[in-house]
Amino acid sequence: VLFEDILPLFADPLLHKSLIRALELQVTDAYGQKQTPDVVVGLEARGFLFGPSLALRLGAGFVPVRKQGKLPGTTETAAFEKEYGKDFFQIQSDGIKPGQRVLVVDDIIATGGSAAAAGSLVRKLGGTLLGYVFILELDFLKGRDKLDAPVHTLLSSQEEGSSKT
Repeated sequence: VLFEDILPLFADPLLHKSLIRALELQVTDAYGQKQTPDVVVGLEARGFLFGPSLALRLGAGFVPVRKQGKLPGTTETAAFEKEYGKDFFQIQSDGIKPGQRVLVVDDIIATGGSAAAAGSLVRKLGGTLLGYVFILELDFLKGRDKLDAPVHTLLSSQEEGSSKT
């Protein structure tokens, strides 16, 4: 699997603005103006780069999901499998109120484990999971198959066994 560098998108103000606008259009097209999320949940760490900006454009709040032990206060925890073992995500217990419509965002969907963990945290807090939004999907890893809500991506990339020099 190649590691895609999305950071240049944020170094150029026009590209950054275009990215946020493209994500906003994708969300409003998928859910309509009246069903946009109340909360955008961004996954550590690259979901923090565009999640807050997208939330502002959608008129929603932003709540981070972080690795275990990084958030203050009371938290809820969900485990997920990584290539090299188990890891844990946490969300603050008061980050989502019951019934709030929630969208989970991250830069890339690969195997889907971290996004699935975030979705389970949303449901644990009583949120209504509208779906997941990613900039890029690595199709051949079939990560969307692990997710139990609609998945929206701007781009799909990479074939199995591709390499970069």
